[in-house]
Order: sequence, then C-alpha cells, then structure tokens
Amino acid sequence: MTKREAMELTRQENAMMMLGISRADAEALRRISMTLRRWFERECGIDNGCIERDEDTNKTYWLNSMSGRRYPIPDRETGARKRLDAIMRAYPGLTAYVQGDPRGSSLYILTADQLQSEHGIDSIYTRGVSVA
Repeated sequence: MTKREAMELTRQENAMMMLGISRADAEALRRISMTLRRWFERECGIDNGCIERDEDTNKTYWLNSMSGRRYPIPDRETGARKRLDAIMRAYPGLTAYVQGDPRGSSLYILTADQLQSEHGIDSIYTRGVSVA
C-alpha cells in the first residue's frame, strides 16, 4: 500500500467513524464495497467474458467470450448485500446506497439529513461517504 492509499483509507475510516460506525464495521464495509465493485466490473464484462444471472433460477454463470460456454460460479453479490444489510441494521440513522456502475465507488453511506431532499437518492448519493 502506498502512502497515498494509506492516507485515503485513513480519511475514509475517520469519516465513517464520525458517522458512528465502528472501525471493524468500517473495514467490513470496505471489503463489501470491493467485492461489489469487482462483481459489477465482471457483470459489465472483461476480456474473456462476463457474469450472467439466469432470470428463471437466479443462479449466476460465467459466460466465456471465447467459447460461448456458461459455467456456474458462486454468487458473491447476494452474500455481500446480506452482510451489508446486517451491518446497516446496527446503524438506524444511516442508509447504504449500492451504485452498480463500476466506474466509481460501489457503496455510499448517507445520513438521514442528507436524504432530506426533493431529489431521489439516485441523484444525491454522492453527498454521502464513499466507501472505496
């Protein structure tokens, strides 16, 4: 980890601790965010394929772009979202927003005050703490 990355991680942890989130939960939220971001990147597709979800069974598959074959893979998104919900239940004044575009943070934490807006959460989620 570079000095810059360490400073950014410290800034992020401090911001979450100012919201009342424990250090252990802040680290767990960071791991969840990294898991979701990697999942969303693979859903969009990488060089050798992408993740697909079967609409009927809700099972996840890796679609190999070279062969066109589908292989079953573990569903990391559902587990990450369950862990996120379990953590956020301990903080009733906070709301988690999962942003599915992999070109930025996948997880934002917002306070009730930040949600008091005439705009929907889809337009104001960046006002919260980015968990990267």
